[in-house]
Amino acid sequence: MEAAAASLARATPVGTAVVNRKQATVASKRLGSVSTLGGPLFVLPVLSKSQRRETYTCAKLATNPGAVTAVSAMGSSPRTGGLIEPDGGVLVDLHVSEQERESKKAEAAELPKIQLARVDLEWVHTVAEGWASPLTGFMRQNEYLQSLHFNCLRLPDGTFTNMSLPIVLAIDDEKKESLAGVTAVTLVGPDGNDIAILRDIEIYKHNKEERIARTWGTTAPGLPYVEEAIANAGNWLVGGDLEVLERIKYNDGLDHYRLSPAELRAEFERREADAVFAFQLRNPVHNGHALLMTDTRRRLLEMGYKNPLLLLHPLGGYTKADDVPLDWRMKQHDQVLEAGVLDPATTVVAIFPSPMHYAGPTEVQWHAKARINAGASHYIVGRDPAGMGHPTAGRDLYDADHGKMVLSMAPGLEKLNILPFRVAAYDKTQSQMAFFDPSRASDFLFISGTKMRNFAKDNVSPPEGFMCPGGWQVLVDYYQGLQKQESSA
Repeated sequence: MEAAAASLARATPVGTAVVNRKQATVASKRLGSVSTLGGPLFVLPVLSKSQRRETYTCAKLATNPGAVTAVSAMGSSPRTGGLIEPDGGVLVDLHVSEQERESKKAEAAELPKIQLARVDLEWVHTVAEGWASPLTGFMRQNEYLQSLHFNCLRLPDGTFTNMSLPIVLAIDDEKKESLAGVTAVTLVGPDGNDIAILRDIEIYKHNKEERIARTWGTTAPGLPYVEEAIANAGNWLVGGDLEVLERIKYNDGLDHYRLSPAELRAEFERREADAVFAFQLRNPVHNGHALLMTDTRRRLLEMGYKNPLLLLHPLGGYTKADDVPLDWRMKQHDQVLEAGVLDPATTVVAIFPSPMHYAGPTEVQWHAKARINAGASHYIVGRDPAGMGHPTAGRDLYDADHGKMVLSMAPGLEKLNILPFRVAAYDKTQSQMAFFDPSRASDFLFISGTKMRNFAKDNVSPPEGFMCPGGWQVLVDYYQGLQKQESSA
């Protein structure tokens, strides 16, 4: 499986425009219908390439003079094939061309510098590859305010693209003063290497309390992302257009899993997918998850799709300290596929580079929107997506049902099919994971994440059929090793 992932070409997927600033024209023309915000789930089907009623041209994002996007015509007939269009009609690619690389590096060496933290680097990675299309850099103030207050950005034709999380870069007072009159800066990675040029910069106030309150719905202490990336960040935000010098690598043995939206689209096209359903997770895969994913494929086949593919897409950016680390999760996912719990022929495994906020209904919109840009037409959503326990009150921070409800109404997500999943639990009468049947509730055992972790820490086997043996052994090895480290510290 690793070899297959590593061999994927960086080809342009069929029917998908991939542009950079140099290649784009600055004109727009729109034909066809306009979307209705907050409509039903299966609206705005996208025409296949052969059915396209216009030639796409590029338009600048209304709130970002440097941004490049395109406006697509939406048809009213059902999709008959091909992949869903990226937001704005264009998949943004912010990497400089091979021909320009050396001159851009030379320029970057002479510009004023901004030092990036690890989370900042993950955001550069995410934006550069087009996960946030049509965004082309760190948000300027107009974009920031739209994201913060409306969870979306308005496109030139009056339609909306969802953008529920601010993607911003903070600087301190001293750095802000040093950049007076500067129009371009170099972003420097944690290892000291020049990563990107940020052009046409705009500096504006970072009101942390407002950002935290609007993103999380609380300013309670102990929010993981806030502690990691906001609480000690600077009082100013700098926005601008990114020119990324080289593709970002982490050299952790997992880079072959970090497939860009363009690479994923190329793989889906190669496999002739007519639907892609995405499942995000930041936890190990147990057989209940697998049941949900295989049942989703069955449902899509019954709906008339011929070759729906699963995008198993674990989150690869920042996660809180008590989550299983990415490298161990990927080992566990490998075991699940090797055991045949999920079918490798109909599954694509890749890493989503975004940091995790744990911001519930606000953040789940970002997770869904980003997968549109990778070609996903369907998104599986479960209980309390992107949620967590309240950091001080001993309860869930968000209502468990609000995430899926918000996804069904969110502006800019109308073309994405939301698939709420049924609750799975361990059926003691069948010794396997099954969909919960309330008429015989006593037959089911719910194994929480906490209980699962405690089993692994104590090297206690879960009930047979809960997780494939190889995947379970990975978790045992991780938690046993963690306990040894803690005991020797």
